[in-house]
Amino acid sequence: MQIQVNTDRHIHGGEDLHERVQGMVEDAVSHMSDRITRIEVHLSDENSDKGGDHDKRCLLEARMSGMQPIAVTHQAETLAMAIDGAAEKLERALGHAIGKSKSNRSVPDIE
Repeated sequence: MQIQVNTDRHIHGGEDLHERVQGMVEDAVSHMSDRITRIEVHLSDENSDKGGDHDKRCLLEARMSGMQPIAVTHQAETLAMAIDGAAEKLERALGHAIGKSKSNRSVPDIE
């Protein structure tokens, strides 16, 4: 599973931020990592230097073999909270998509 981290021009991240983000995302979806080919992480600061409640945004897009991409987003006061919230949403969305995929396969073809 490949994790790609992207930031906007208002998020000053380095290798440290990338490693923390990768760790948080991997922890959330590690039990499904064999089915996930890539996760793209997009971090942004909606209000730039102005501050404000819930102005940090994390968008996660997961690509799984044989399925459409799944994207979730979460906004919070801090980047860590936004990443954590988005990771939880992604875990639920992937679990739902995998469950739905399994149930569709178990339906016999009617001729």
